[in-house]
Amino acid sequence: MQRVWYVAYGSNLALGRFRCYLAGGRPAGGARVYPGCRDRSDPERIVGVEVPGRLVFAGASRVWGGGSAFYDAAGPGRVAGRAYLLTPEQLGDVAAQEMRREPGGEFADDLAGLLPHVETVHTMGPGRYETVARLGDQDGIPMFTVTHGTAADLEPVAPTAPYLRWITAGLIESHGWTAGRVAEYLLSAPGVSSVWTLDELVALTA
Repeated sequence: MQRVWYVAYGSNLALGRFRCYLAGGRPAGGARVYPGCRDRSDPERIVGVEVPGRLVFAGASRVWGGGSAFYDAAGPGRVAGRAYLLTPEQLGDVAAQEMRREPGGEFADDLAGLLPHVETVHTMGPGRYETVARLGDQDGIPMFTVTHGTAADLEPVAPTAPYLRWITAGLIESHGWTAGRVAEYLLSAPGVSSVWTLDELVALTA
């Protein structure tokens, strides 16, 4: 397996934010500097995708404050994603950074090595992003994302404005949605409506 698609559904929908995982750096509004991947190359291709499931916000992000985005594969509806064509090693390094592990470490190499054997879902541990889900194929190449193993059972928590700004920007970049459609999509995700209104979400695109 020489190439894989990594499907982002949270702040990594925005290429500028995702490049912090690839090449290192701190995203605007974030509280962390990322070391970057061993291979800092940009994705070979980038496409917008939609996959079955539901977007949920939960937990407590140490980068953004508030809830983090998770993919609930069993949830109702569709999740808007952005697929980045990477090497398996790059995907391993991205997932390692999600869990504050070192790129090129044991976790990164283990994840890269197991990708050819993941048919649906494989949980490596109890952490926030230690479950790998296969999302089918795009142009004959397998698509994967990372999430929490029991995302459906997490207590919803509202995300913060800096985090939502990146997600909003990424949805517009990858799908060409209007501000209104982005706001409606986000408002349907558990955790958002407890704090945010439709008008406030629309205003984040300004």
